[in-house]
Amino acid sequence: MRGKRMSAMLGLVAAALSPLPAGQAFASGGGGGGDGVHLVTMDSIAVPIVDSDRVAGTLNFKLVLEAHDAAAAEKLAAAMPTLRMAAIAGGVEFARLDASALRAVNAADLDKTLTAALKTASPEIGRVLIVEVGASQN
Repeated sequence: MRGKRMSAMLGLVAAALSPLPAGQAFASGGGGGGDGVHLVTMDSIAVPIVDSDRVAGTLNFKLVLEAHDAAAAEKLAAAMPTLRMAAIAGGVEFARLDASALRAVNAADLDKTLTAALKTASPEIGRVLIVEVGASQN
């Protein structure tokens, strides 16, 4: 039951973010006078899961990057090709060591791997948010 609820919640988050153009920064703020939240969406990423000497499946994930401020969000949007390469490299490393097409993806470990890879590429990143994740068998 809890897994279905979590899947539904992740689906709603993904649906809420899907109309946004990939790589564009936006800010949302309430009437509280705060600076708001600055998010940059990334296109979906798929990397191979290699088991021994063959491709056993695919690790799929979609990320949203939270920037410290609006200027940092603009820098992230401009650096999207570099950030995408860092995310792919982190995803390949995770898929090589920790993923299987036959079991659930450990999203906490994937988050740690991707956060380290992306923050190395761009310190303007506040948080890396995984909005979709899954593994499929080939």
